[in-house]
Amino acid sequence: MLELMELLRADPGDQGLRTAALLRRSHPFDKELQIAGLVHHLGRLLRLSDGTVTVGVAAESIRPLLGERVARLVRLQSPHRPAGADGGHGDAAEAEAVATLCQARDSAAAAGLDAGVLEDWQPLLELVAAGSCRVGSSRNALDPLGAPRGSSRPDRAR
Repeated sequence: MLELMELLRADPGDQGLRTAALLRRSHPFDKELQIAGLVHHLGRLLRLSDGTVTVGVAAESIRPLLGERVARLVRLQSPHRPAGADGGHGDAAEAEAVATLCQARDSAAAAGLDAGVLEDWQPLLELVAAGSCRVGSSRNALDPLGAPRGSSRPDRAR
């Protein structure tokens, strides 16, 4: 988490912060979408040894920490990704989330929005990271912590 925070501090224009702030206002319950907005620009900060920038490297670098959905949103929001790069696994809700992320990303680039400070996002980053590390991924964006302990089925508490 500390390495991610340091990398996010390297964003000179705070575009990730502004994107996340816009998403927090428009989609307050979708924490993974907000975090995807915060980290969507990591491809520019993570350069390969030959100097190229790739959104795939960024998505794969955050997957172990922030989970599959955040990584997928980061990968799919790239304006340079090839058509059909989602492998045909996206549904309407994910397509809408990607479109929302792209709209916030584009709006944040033009906005003179005061987005606060990066440290305000650390608790949410830790929450999403904790949810992505749980086994038996019955969780989703609305229930990032998964089923209650002792439940026999992921969707039903005893």
